[in-house]
Amino acid sequence: MRKTLLATAIAVLGATAVAPAASAAPESLAWGACPAGAFPTPDLQCTTLKVPLDYRNPDGRKIDVAVSRLPSKHPEKRRGVLLTNPGGPGGEGLDYPQLLKLVKLPQDVLDAYDVIGFDPRGVGRSTPVTCDLTPEQLAIGNLPYANGPADVVKQAAVAKAEAKECAAASTASTLPYVTTANTARDMDRIRQALGEPAVSYLGASYGTYLGAVYTTMFPERSDRFVLDSNLGPGGYDIDAMRNFGRGMEDRFPDFAKFAAAHPEYGLGTTPAQVTAKFHELAARLDRAPIDWVTGSAFRGLTFQGLYATNLTQLAEDWRGLTEGRAPKPPDGSLTTSVQNLFAARFAVLCGDTAWPRSVAGYQVDVAVDRIRYPLIGAATANIAACAFWPSAPVEPKVRITGRGPSNVLMVQNERDPGTPLAGARKLRAAFGDRARMVTIDQGGHGAYLFGPNRCGNTAVTGFLVTGSRPAHDLACAAESA
Repeated sequence: MRKTLLATAIAVLGATAVAPAASAAPESLAWGACPAGAFPTPDLQCTTLKVPLDYRNPDGRKIDVAVSRLPSKHPEKRRGVLLTNPGGPGGEGLDYPQLLKLVKLPQDVLDAYDVIGFDPRGVGRSTPVTCDLTPEQLAIGNLPYANGPADVVKQAAVAKAEAKECAAASTASTLPYVTTANTARDMDRIRQALGEPAVSYLGASYGTYLGAVYTTMFPERSDRFVLDSNLGPGGYDIDAMRNFGRGMEDRFPDFAKFAAAHPEYGLGTTPAQVTAKFHELAARLDRAPIDWVTGSAFRGLTFQGLYATNLTQLAEDWRGLTEGRAPKPPDGSLTTSVQNLFAARFAVLCGDTAWPRSVAGYQVDVAVDRIRYPLIGAATANIAACAFWPSAPVEPKVRITGRGPSNVLMVQNERDPGTPLAGARKLRAAFGDRARMVTIDQGGHGAYLFGPNRCGNTAVTGFLVTGSRPAHDLACAAESA
């Protein structure tokens, strides 16, 4: 949910063929103070859990998973635990329960659950992975725009080097096991360690796929599952990456309308003029970047800006660029956390799915999506490190099905740039009667709490607190903030 481009864009009963280790007595968790994070966490308690690196070898090497707890202060109202995940892959989740409290997770929910956060395997305070990428590679980011076939070849060289560096890094032996299915197994180890027969869940963005995988692998251990801003049933595969282009097309008209209604930004007085300004600025910055802002970076920062509910900052950034001023660059410095974010993201994307390897195939995809999704399609269809990943996935992808209890509530903005409605509808279809979906007439990434719609927020809170779920899929009309 954090507004960062780095964190975007990104078999039957699945991989349970790799059996979890036989249950031992639950590990005793020693709770203590949490490490310093992005913001103060005075209410959180933290601990560390040991889990198998490879669940096929449960007695082999162990890794750490860092876990946090925001305890209910009303034991008489407590009904269980609510596991959470803010998205990614590669996103840290240890302080997420505190963030949810800060954005006003309703008191009824805080009373009903111990809210549990964790850094997924390979991430943050859990045993981390790295790829030792160069500053230049980090600066390129995840969505380099290809103006033509030659740019795909150029990016292929970058992607091949990134994959090679990941394979040579000190944590290379860990990378194949940093997968969504293994993170789901870790979640079940957390459940065991907490002594709970089942868990409820609130996951956003990539966290929707993680939740879908968990409740598919462990349906009998799943209580109330809320999936907010939904990926398709394939997770972050090539279809999801190309779907970013669809998401930007869905969301951009909101910005064009907003900017046209505010002529003080100087971006046009009609949505058509604002759209023309986008293409004009992108072409101008392709020829002559302003500071760090190339045409590719401009397209990316616009995509990132569309995640927000409030579009004022994006309009300010555009105005600055029209006047020759670059906005403040994203924090893409060569830091341990940025390295970890990229490495964990690569591990999950490349470890969950076998990606196409033909450079020519990506050139065709780029050409198609430049026409199909003209705002950013030639970036989201571009080649990345997974095309050159040195190892195949260690197990088949989990197949999301309707097998299991009817205990899933999906909530989805109609115009979400990062996880478009088209993908959410596919996940809804895969779940069948297991799920209901609340669709909200609003834009931006993140619906529950992060959007102002009372209809959607009330439906989610009601489900978490009472278990009451709409009898049918629900459409929430637009509401002013």
